[in-house]
Amino acid sequence: MSLHEHEPLAAEMCVLGIAARDAARALRETTADAKNAALLAAAAAIRVHVDDILAANAQDVSLAKMSGLSGALLDRLALDADRVEAMARGVEEVATLPDPVGRELARWTRPNGLEIARLATPIGVIGIIYESRPNVTADAAALCLKSGNAVILRGGSESARSSAAILEALREGLAAAHLPADAVQMVPTTDRAVVGMMLSGLEGTIDLIIPRGGKGLVARVQSEARVPVLAHLEGICHVYVHEQADPEKARAIVLNAKMRRTGICGAAETLLIDRSVLKSLGVQILEDLHAAGCEIRGDKDACAVFAGAIPASEQDWRTEYLDAIISVKAVNGLEDAIRHIETYGSHHTESIVTEDTSAAERFLWALDSAIVMWNASTQFADGGEFGMGAEIGIGTGKLHARGPVGVEQLTTFKYIVCGNGQTRP
Repeated sequence: MSLHEHEPLAAEMCVLGIAARDAARALRETTADAKNAALLAAAAAIRVHVDDILAANAQDVSLAKMSGLSGALLDRLALDADRVEAMARGVEEVATLPDPVGRELARWTRPNGLEIARLATPIGVIGIIYESRPNVTADAAALCLKSGNAVILRGGSESARSSAAILEALREGLAAAHLPADAVQMVPTTDRAVVGMMLSGLEGTIDLIIPRGGKGLVARVQSEARVPVLAHLEGICHVYVHEQADPEKARAIVLNAKMRRTGICGAAETLLIDRSVLKSLGVQILEDLHAAGCEIRGDKDACAVFAGAIPASEQDWRTEYLDAIISVKAVNGLEDAIRHIETYGSHHTESIVTEDTSAAERFLWALDSAIVMWNASTQFADGGEFGMGAEIGIGTGKLHARGPVGVEQLTTFKYIVCGNGQTRP
């Protein structure tokens, strides 16, 4: 399609952006009660329209099967009555969260009498680009509404009908609470050109882009966006079994961290084991993984003690498998483990298993990852498990939000300065 042929679509997208900007201004002054009423009405509408949502989803799934979509992606796409009910409950749970807007983050008085306060405010208009999962439509809209932001959603083409049906229920909830329906909008086409338009900022109407999907999508967004991006590219998560680890805890944590759900970003991809316990506890852990159907790619030491392991390559330490595969390396203590994670990790989530408090504290403070854990599975890297309600993803950047991105992370702040006639000398 030529640039000229894109002009009508670009104009349509700018209309979406302007409408979202106007809705964001209205939401900035909306009360917490009104936002909660809209969320509860939206949850009720999802339940009322469950048959419409499932019918739309059946069409999406049928077309996806014909196009050869993988089994894992089909599972993410498919909805049933239980999943729709879970979606509605998720929206209700967001309504129960404390309102993040207007929180006083700090307050102080200057010697000249000026009173200064830092207050949480909405970001404005958020563009969310995602793949496959239609439930993201409800999660993203609910989180943005609760935090006072307007949102423009661009879901995957394979879930277009499902997402559109969910959107109608959400907008019904907004209307019931007398809030602007344009606070939640969806791109009305599957044309991939709109992604580039959103990344350009729609003539200054989009304040933040959040991608949620595979590495290809996130890499493109991070490379091409001309507005701020909140995302993580990879989840190369590590579990380090220290020589002072409790064997029972270590076996349970490693097995859960890798095998509970292998396709999520919080799944462990590399296991580090102190050389001093490799032949004892290490072998037991590898046997557990192997019995659960996990392929083990080990360094020479791991291969030497466990016949079921295959040799790991240099690339394995840098790989996010999202599958029942784990790379295993013997390390010479805490410093060696930290060095490996800093060299090969993606700053997502790391866990140490140990009963040695000083070793744990050193691990927790030394690593520059968004989430660091002690005696816990990396699969807890999730906003719901943090008590934050739903999440829109995990941030691994250094600025703004890191870790699970929930309602508080979808706010920024401003300073309120109150004086009594002061002028600056």
